Amino acid sequence: MKPGIHPDYQQTKIRCACGAVYETGSTKKDIFVEICSKCHPFYTGKQKLVDTSGRVDKFNKKFGLK
Repeated sequence: MKPGIHPDYQQTKIRCACGAVYETGSTKKDIFVEICSKCHPFYTGKQKLVDTSGRVDKFNKKFGLK
């Protein structure tokens, strides 16, 4: 590696809006994110299915899923 052309790699803290804090290495000093694996609906199992104008019900009736 050539000296003087690479950014400094340092320990940093990633903070989420939910209050979770992760420590990792990065070229940026502090990172703030809005959503992380502790509060993301996909990972927490609290994902909600948004039904717009009955499309999900129509699909379920069409294929006999309910």
